[in-house]
Amino acid sequence: MLERSSNLPDDGMTHDAVTLQSQADARSELIGVAPTDDETNRKNMALLIQLRWTAVVGQIVTIGGVHFGLGIPLPLERMGAVIGALLLLNVSSLVWVRHRAAITNNELLVALMLDVAALTAQLYLSGGATNPFTSLFLLQVTLGAVLLNARSTWSLVALTCASFIWLTMAYRPLDLPPNPISEAYSLTVTGMLLGFVLNAVLLVVFVTRINRNLRERDAHLAALRQHAAEQDHIVRMGLLASGAAHELGTPLASLSVILSDWRRMPDLAADQELAEDLAEMETSLQRCKTIVTGILVSAGEARGEGSSPTTVTAFVTALVNEWRDARSARTLYFVNTFGEDVAIVSDIALKQVIFNVLDNAYEVSREWVELLAEREGDNLVLSISDRGPGFAPEMLAQLGKPYHSSKGRAGGGLGLFLVVNVVRKLGGSVTAENHRKRGATVRLTLPLATLAIGGTFDA
Repeated sequence: MLERSSNLPDDGMTHDAVTLQSQADARSELIGVAPTDDETNRKNMALLIQLRWTAVVGQIVTIGGVHFGLGIPLPLERMGAVIGALLLLNVSSLVWVRHRAAITNNELLVALMLDVAALTAQLYLSGGATNPFTSLFLLQVTLGAVLLNARSTWSLVALTCASFIWLTMAYRPLDLPPNPISEAYSLTVTGMLLGFVLNAVLLVVFVTRINRNLRERDAHLAALRQHAAEQDHIVRMGLLASGAAHELGTPLASLSVILSDWRRMPDLAADQELAEDLAEMETSLQRCKTIVTGILVSAGEARGEGSSPTTVTAFVTALVNEWRDARSARTLYFVNTFGEDVAIVSDIALKQVIFNVLDNAYEVSREWVELLAEREGDNLVLSISDRGPGFAPEMLAQLGKPYHSSKGRAGGGLGLFLVVNVVRKLGGSVTAENHRKRGATVRLTLPLATLAIGGTFDA
């Protein structure tokens, strides 16, 4: 009931159904193309790039320590060329990711395969399968199992196994200095220990961050599914409301004609008490027709087509006066501390949700209800307070969820559900809190940019 169309048909709810359904389809389309997997893959590719930087630094330190520290000669030129290739690959990857619209599973697989190839090249130049750092192959396999689908993971497993087998047959032997067997064994064990520690640390650091990315993706998907379910509720209620409004239109029109005829009848007009009752009936009937018209307008019109320019102060003041007159309530206290006025669009849906919150407050606190309008930065904040029993803890936890009501009525709880969704559509938020002694406050925070004329706001 957020978008409306200025052309309202008289032939049932066909147009409203099409309008609301098309809005639901549009929302579903947007949800369907939400960049959940793409964004997660982009974050994971960034992690692989960070891991490659770590590998470059680790290789430089290890090669320098072995060659210069332990005195074991290594082909520095060729091993340096592999490190240079990794540096070039990383810089290219950074530029490529920045201009890439989406990152796919296959592209993550290629990145991991290139890392395996670089590791294989360095191991080939430094002892092959006898090098204790061959355990780093497990790091690549573990990352593949977390990042890739099953088929791609097995492809990576096949590549690492083939690389290891190849390294057992083809490699450049290390020219170890003449040492006793025990010292050579100690050197191997030390290398294995360093490889194990390096594997463990990198796995904990990077797999933890990858899992965090995946959890964020799952949470985002869950939020999208919840939003889609809520939008479906709104569409169904919009269809029901527009259908009911059309059905009520005919009997209300008939009642209006009958009341007009009665007021013109001499016998009825002569009875002053009866004439007053008829006048009150006509007033109530007119209010019913206004409500029905508002439902149809809210179900079909786009924002701005049936709205009029106003200001924050004028909008809220008119809203308060209309609510007081419609309910004959004089216990609503309006406090305006907004400050310098701002031009906005008078939005029917927004007015309706504020009425809804005011009605809820008035229902539990007929002696006192307060509406406070204030400004917080670039937001309009409307706080509706009452002196009722407040919200139950489970209601505060489920604020805005459909069919969660403190009134215990079947099908209740839709009022705040619609309030939360309308305000969220406008880019705002709804919060509720209980007072320490008695009563509660519901706060509607609305960005002035979305309420401003033309959708722009100049501070």
